[in-house]
Amino acid sequence: MVHVDKKKTLRLLNTVKGQIEGLSKMIENDRDCIDISNQILASQSILKKINMDILKGHFEHCIKESFEKGSKAESEEKIKEVIEVLSKLIK
Repeated sequence: MVHVDKKKTLRLLNTVKGQIEGLSKMIENDRDCIDISNQILASQSILKKINMDILKGHFEHCIKESFEKGSKAESEEKIKEVIEVLSKLIK
């Protein structure tokens, strides 16, 4: 279950969707490389924010609940999952 403000998250995802569509047009129209790069960075920034919100919700709900109500094995599995995601984020 996702523990984020779904309305806000979907709005941000739609913003990124529009930015990606804009990037395609920028490339088709031979726009300046720096403009394209700045647009890519803006899209990445929003996706990172969404990801942090989702991970925060995961910590505050899923992981917390596994420590309070779950088994030790379940808690260790939740920690392992988060470490794997964080490893991908820092690459």
